[in-house]
Amino acid sequence: MSIPRRVVAVIGSGGMGIASARRLAGGRRVLFADFSQANLDFAAKSLRDDGHEVETHIVDVSSFESVQKFAAAAVSAGHIDAVVHTAGLSPAMAPAKRIFDVDLLGTANVIEAFGEVIPAGASLTCIASMARFGAKPSPELTAHLSRAPLDQLLTTKELLDVDTIEPAAAYAMSKCANYLRVQAAARAWAARGARINTISPGVILTAMVRQELESPHGATIKGMIQSMPMQRGGSADEIASTVAFLAGPDASYITGTDILVDGGFIAGSQGFFAGKKET
Repeated sequence: MSIPRRVVAVIGSGGMGIASARRLAGGRRVLFADFSQANLDFAAKSLRDDGHEVETHIVDVSSFESVQKFAAAAVSAGHIDAVVHTAGLSPAMAPAKRIFDVDLLGTANVIEAFGEVIPAGASLTCIASMARFGAKPSPELTAHLSRAPLDQLLTTKELLDVDTIEPAAAYAMSKCANYLRVQAAARAWAARGARINTISPGVILTAMVRQELESPHGATIKGMIQSMPMQRGGSADEIASTVAFLAGPDASYITGTDILVDGGFIAGSQGFFAGKKET
């Protein structure tokens, strides 16, 4: 009798994606998805050199059809044990519209596409950000971000005025929407016997954050590191440890929630975001 192949699907093959895949890869086939072939090649080689079985797919998370095709590929590859969504753009990487397309709509696409095929016992972990605490959506916008159909998600006025929205504000709102969307999806996922959560990292010293450190936001980020209780940036491996916990049996009663992994920044700032204006 053949042993069923187990699968972990990882969307985003940057630092957190590779670290998470390595933590979950033992005895499983890893399916990597990314918009960049160069990123996929690097991630695949990194895991294959350690003896893991890896399959790569070019995916544009801003396209539901592209994500749905990847979800179908994951089903065809074997039994999905875990899905990890790490793909995203930082404020230094793109303007507001592209951040909304990738970070906000992209996550909603992943939740919906995998929600159609996720098996019982599996889980999805989405990477949000502590920046979500800086977004203060109105009750109406909160309801919209939580439950609007995919084709209407970015059509509300607050998200259409992209020429007047700073990339940092778009990023914060997108990450807030990730958490809201996961909360709203928890009941449907539980009906399939599956779980769904977010992780909100703080300053994690990945290549993306190092790019931010060289941007006009760099001084702010350095100041955040100096002010937080632990006074250091985090590593991708520390996020991967939290991903592994949420994907494993020890988290069997955890769904629809967020784990903040920020070195104590939000707690230590005592209302750093409290003065932000509502959208």
